[in-house]
Amino acid sequence: MRSLLGDNRWVHPNGAPLNQTQRLRDLERLATTTHDVLVVGGGVSGVGAALDAATRGLTVGLVEQRDYASGTSSRSSKLFHGGLRYLQRLELGLVRQALAERDLMARTLCPHLVTPVSFVYPLIHPFWERFYVGTGVALYDLMAGSSPLPHHRHLGRKTLTSLAPGLRGHRGGVRFWDAMVDDARHTLMLARTASAQGAAMATSTRVRAVSGQPGWMSVEIADLETGSKIEVRTRSVINATGVWSDGVRSLNGGVGHGVRPSKGVHLVVPRDRIQSDTGLVLRTEVSLLLVIPFGDHWIVGTTDTPWELGKAHPAASRRDIDYLLSWVNTVLATPLTPSDVVGVYAGLRPLLAGESDETSRLSREHAVSDDGKGMISLAGGKYTTYRLMARDAVDALSRYLERPLPRSLTHRIPLAGSGPVTAGTPGRLVTRYGTHADDVLGLIREEPALGERVVDDSPYVGAEMVYAATHEGALHLDDFLARRTRMSIETTHRGTEAVTVVADLVGPHLGWDPPRRRIEIDHYLARVAAERDSQTRPDDRTADAARMGAPDVRTGAAE
Repeated sequence: MRSLLGDNRWVHPNGAPLNQTQRLRDLERLATTTHDVLVVGGGVSGVGAALDAATRGLTVGLVEQRDYASGTSSRSSKLFHGGLRYLQRLELGLVRQALAERDLMARTLCPHLVTPVSFVYPLIHPFWERFYVGTGVALYDLMAGSSPLPHHRHLGRKTLTSLAPGLRGHRGGVRFWDAMVDDARHTLMLARTASAQGAAMATSTRVRAVSGQPGWMSVEIADLETGSKIEVRTRSVINATGVWSDGVRSLNGGVGHGVRPSKGVHLVVPRDRIQSDTGLVLRTEVSLLLVIPFGDHWIVGTTDTPWELGKAHPAASRRDIDYLLSWVNTVLATPLTPSDVVGVYAGLRPLLAGESDETSRLSREHAVSDDGKGMISLAGGKYTTYRLMARDAVDALSRYLERPLPRSLTHRIPLAGSGPVTAGTPGRLVTRYGTHADDVLGLIREEPALGERVVDDSPYVGAEMVYAATHEGALHLDDFLARRTRMSIETTHRGTEAVTVVADLVGPHLGWDPPRRRIEIDHYLARVAAERDSQTRPDDRTADAARMGAPDVRTGAAE
């Protein structure tokens, strides 16, 4: 196949498969090839940078200490959006950029992953509040320009009651539209696209040391699956590790940006617990709270509080859960209770530190810095603008390269799975796999038993687990249940009732012998038990201590 910039024997049509064979092949490439750039971090900005660099004709490697999107990029609000709260703070440039990126995703880059979703801002005060909110949402639409999404509408009390009978105490509302996306699956499709364009990709690899000089660097990485060490030679490094970026920057003798982690907690509740055909936006004392339709569930979030403890597994406390429930219950006719919550997840936003601002007021603008020694570091930013962050990081590499750097092309490169889908393909598979849904259905045709659900209370079937092992780079049960699927937050048992079936399905493809299978199951069960325990604790410190009671399945990954 031909890449966008010429012949490349690593290019694959419509998304390269990610699996153990690919990982071992790419580890060998990392060890034997001098790269133009090594990207550290497999979240959305890191994978986006790998794709951007590869499509400009650079030789690219990427290493990630856990799994694709295992950190912040699987724990967002699941939206491509401009951000009304940033509009409220008059960060107009950020909002305009984000809206343009939202619409680019919906039109061109990954329409199969994007679902339009409406929100209503319920009004309590009929006059001034309608003017205030309506003006802001009208500006939101105006800044989006010729968007594929509908424009906002004003709703009277009767219309809103019909649309959302579960609300109380309102006097109508303002309805507007944004776009929903499963963040982990989107990051995965980015990874498959980057691999298809020739990037060498390896998860379960941690950077241990960085040395050398501008234009010629040596990076020592550890393979966390085997314990072996690999030396990677590269002309430059992009540090896209989010809340870990200051630590990675220090490996090369650099000074950090002063990234300040902010914890965002989301609750997941069944769809039938809130009677509404639209999402909701509520104003809290410090920010906005969203109630987001997500398949058969609602996502309620988010908090925005400083976090100074372990970065790997931020814990949601009982205080966080009570806070979210108390705010959403201010507008619900039938209040939610803790027993309605089937899933909870917490993530850390890598915000740029301010003088004395609270994290809820810090900007989501991103920064790109060059330490002058070959390392480019990303900090800040938001999920929706990942492509711009990646572009800016790759632009900054030019001084370390031996040839001119072409302009970014990612604004016109559809992601893996984009394209016409076979008629009759189930809609649920289309929104998860796009054109790759045919591959999943092919597994079922070969082995009909793979078409059966893994567990009765979740829609995922056996073929999806097998496909995650053979084409989507999943290596551990946590990868299958928390990111390739969402059983860890969408079921009351949080995936524990699926572990035996999933281990039996994927074990043969991953070479698991009985002891390895037992280790995987025990690790996942311990993880869920620790999370449940943490969510009963009163504050961050006690919740973090409880969550850290479960060891990481990838021994040697940073905390």
